[in-house]
Amino acid sequence: MGKEAKNISAIDVEKLLEMLNAALAEEWLAFYQYWVGAKVMEGPMRSEVEPELELHATQELNHAVMVANRIIQLGGTPILHPQDWFKHAGCSYDAPTDPYIEKILKQNLNGERCAIKRYNEIASFTAGKDHATHQMATQILQEELEHEQDIEDWITDIERMKEDLKKLRL
Repeated sequence: MGKEAKNISAIDVEKLLEMLNAALAEEWLAFYQYWVGAKVMEGPMRSEVEPELELHATQELNHAVMVANRIIQLGGTPILHPQDWFKHAGCSYDAPTDPYIEKILKQNLNGERCAIKRYNEIASFTAGKDHATHQMATQILQEELEHEQDIEDWITDIERMKEDLKKLRL
């Protein structure tokens, strides 16, 4: 963080760096959860959902880049070892051991809701104190909110499809 940035900032940088490293760990785990889930997923609407999950994975990777860059700008060090991701992450990683699309979507939905809380926390912590981090957090938060809506819509579509199939069997 530059000299003038420090002069106008009224923020606990160490606490912020902890929050950002937690977010960084969560982004890496989210990237992999989306990516591997898209690869192993089975079930209805797979061909429509798979490219979207791959897009979400790419967006999570972009979030990791943004967060890592901000950590460095603040004078911190991003998490250096992947085995430390689980130590720092407050969001869980759910391995797609059940490849059914609805199960994978629900796992990703849980991850998105956790990310929404994380970036809302960072945005609130930095509001009026660290404009650059606040802007980054709100930008990422907006994308996480869009991901949540996408996943909710797919789950609704699958549930509707299942209801329609039940009606056909009657």
